[in-house]
Amino acid sequence: MEQGFQVKEHIKEQLKTLPQLPGIYIMKDQSGEIIYVGKSKNLKNRVSSYFRGFNSHLPKVQTMVINISEFEYIITDSEMEALILEANLIKKHLPRFNILLKDDKMYPYIVVSVGERFPRVFMTRQLPKGNFKVFGPYTGVDQVKTTLEVIQTIFPIRECSKKITDKVERPCLNYHIGRCAGACNHMISDEAYNVYVQKIIRFLAGDKNWLITELNEKMLACAEKMAFEEAAEFRDKINALRALNEKQKAIQNTGKNQDYIASYRYEDRACVMLFQIREGKIIGRESYNLSNVEGANGDELISSFILQYYAGNDMVPPEIYLSQQLENQDLYSEWLSRLCDYKVSFSVPQRGDKKKTIELVEKNAKEYIMKFQERIEKEQLFSSLSEGELRDALGMPDNLKINRIEAFDISNISGVYSVGSMVVFEDGKKKRSDYRRFRVKTIEGPNDYGSMQEVVYRRYKRVLEEMKMAEETGVLGAKYSGLPDLILIDGGKGHVNAALEVLNALKLYVPVAGMVKDDYHKTEDLYYDGERRGLKARRNAFKLVYEIQEEVHRFAIEYHKSLRSKEMTHSILDEIEGVGEKRRIELMKYFKTIERIKEASLVELQEVTGINARVAQAIYDYFRTPNSEVYSNFDDGNISKDS
Repeated sequence: MEQGFQVKEHIKEQLKTLPQLPGIYIMKDQSGEIIYVGKSKNLKNRVSSYFRGFNSHLPKVQTMVINISEFEYIITDSEMEALILEANLIKKHLPRFNILLKDDKMYPYIVVSVGERFPRVFMTRQLPKGNFKVFGPYTGVDQVKTTLEVIQTIFPIRECSKKITDKVERPCLNYHIGRCAGACNHMISDEAYNVYVQKIIRFLAGDKNWLITELNEKMLACAEKMAFEEAAEFRDKINALRALNEKQKAIQNTGKNQDYIASYRYEDRACVMLFQIREGKIIGRESYNLSNVEGANGDELISSFILQYYAGNDMVPPEIYLSQQLENQDLYSEWLSRLCDYKVSFSVPQRGDKKKTIELVEKNAKEYIMKFQERIEKEQLFSSLSEGELRDALGMPDNLKINRIEAFDISNISGVYSVGSMVVFEDGKKKRSDYRRFRVKTIEGPNDYGSMQEVVYRRYKRVLEEMKMAEETGVLGAKYSGLPDLILIDGGKGHVNAALEVLNALKLYVPVAGMVKDDYHKTEDLYYDGERRGLKARRNAFKLVYEIQEEVHRFAIEYHKSLRSKEMTHSILDEIEGVGEKRRIELMKYFKTIERIKEASLVELQEVTGINARVAQAIYDYFRTPNSEVYSNFDDGNISKDS
C-alpha cells in the first residue's frame, strides 16, 4: 500500500479481469462524471499502472487516481479504432483530467455545391453532407470573404440558393448588372456554366497564374478591337487577383500543402502554434491554448492537439511537420490517412527550409505564451470570479459549474421580419462558432413571448436530436454542443416563463434567468426563480452579463438589418411612381446600389436609359421628402427590440 492511498476493493477485483487487448478506458468519479478517457494497446497493463507506484506519479495523476470511484473499458479490434473512439469521447465529455484544446473554433471553409444543378460557391463553418467540393479550413474569415469577392468578380455564377428547375424564373438584379449568367431563367447552358465551375475549383485548389494569363489575353484582345470598357473590366479582374496573391506571403517554393505544429509550455499553461501553408504560402497562423497540462511534455501536448484538431477536420494536408517526434507518430499518420483517403505523413524537419519554418513556429509559440501571460491570467481570473459571483447571485451551490452560457434575444419592427439570435459564452469568453440565428416562422405580429418560445424550442429540440444520435451511433455530429449550464433571456418575468414552458415540455432542466434592463435600457438585474437578483454589487458578474446582453442584442439587430436590406433592394424602387421592372433594372445597372440612387442628382438620374425628366424628378423627390418613411426606417441602424 502506498502512503496516503489505498486501492478500493472493487477496483482491485476489476483490475484482475482486465483483458490484454487494445481499447479505451473511462475513469469516473463518485458522482459518475467522466474525469479521464485514455487509449491503450494493452488495457490490463495501462489501467493497472495508475494504481501502482502511486507516490511516483505526477501530482495531477495522483489527484485523478484519488478521484477514481469506478472505471469502464471498451475493447476495440485495433489501436487505431481505440484512437478514433478516444477522440469522440474526449470531444463529447471534455474530461477534466485530459489535456483539452480550449480554442475549439469552427473555422470557415469554401464550398462548391457540385452535387446540384448550377453549383454555388459559398462560405460555411459547418461541413455539409452530400456531394460538395470543400476547400479549407481557413484561419481567417477576411481571407475567405476576399477570395469569394474575387471569384464573384471574375465568374458570373449565381449567389442565390434557390433550386433551379426547368421552370423559367424572373432573374434577379445580379443578372442585369452582369454578376450572374442567369441560370434561373436558362440564359446559360449547363455545359457552359460548368466550365466556370471547373475553373473556380482549379482556382481554389491554388492554381491562379493560368487565370491571370487568360484574363490578360482577353484584355489585350478587347483593346485591339477598341472595346476599352470590356478591356477595363478584365484589367480590374486581373488587379483583384494580383491583390489576393500579394496578401499571401511566400515561404517556400515547393508549392505543396503543409501544416507546421510546435508547442511551448510555461508552468501550468501551454500553447500549440499552427502554421498553415498552401501552395507554398502562409495562409494562416493560429494559436491554441491547452488546459490540464501539468506535467505534460511536448509529445503529449502535440498528440492531444492533433487528436482533437484533426478529428473534425476533413481538409488535412498530406504533409504535417512537427517540432518533435511523437511516441505513436505512425499511428496518427495511419489514422489521418484513413480519415482522408490519402497518405498523410508526420515528420520532424532536420535541415533546410522546413527546419527554419518549424523553428519559426516554435518561436511564435513561445512568444505567444510569454507575451500574453498576463492577459491569460486576467482572463482566467475574470472567468473564475464572474462564475462565482453569478452562482452567488442566483443562489446556486458552489459545486455547480457555469461554464457554457447560451443567451437569446428577439428583434422585430411591429412584428415584421421577426428574428431570434443566440450567442454563446464559454469560460467567460465569446464562442462565435456556436452562435445561431433564427427567422421566426410560426408567429405573426409583435409577439415577443411566442417568438421566444419558437426559437427556444427549435434550439433545444435540435440539441436533443443530436444527443440521441450521438448515443445511438457513438459519433458526434459537427454541430453537437450539448446543453448549456445556464440560459439567459433578454427580458424579464414574461420572457423567462415563456422559455421555461418550452423546456418543461421538452423535459429539460436548465437554469433560465432574464437579463433585466433599467429605464435607460442598460443591464440592471437578473430575474431568476421568481424574483429579481441584484448584480451591481457583483462587479465581475455584472460585467459578464452586460457583455452577453449587448452581444446578443447586437447579433439580433445585425441579422434583422441584413434581412431588411435584402428586402429593400428588391422593393423600394417599386414604391416610386413611374418606376417599373425595366426602369428598376436600368437604375441598378447604372448605380449598382440603392444608396447611390438616393444620392444621385437630377442630371445623373436622367443619364440612365429609360429615365426621362418626369421619372427622374419622382425618384429625386421620393428620397428627399419626409413621407419616405419606408426608406428612412429601414435604414436606421439603432432600432431597438421594442421598436
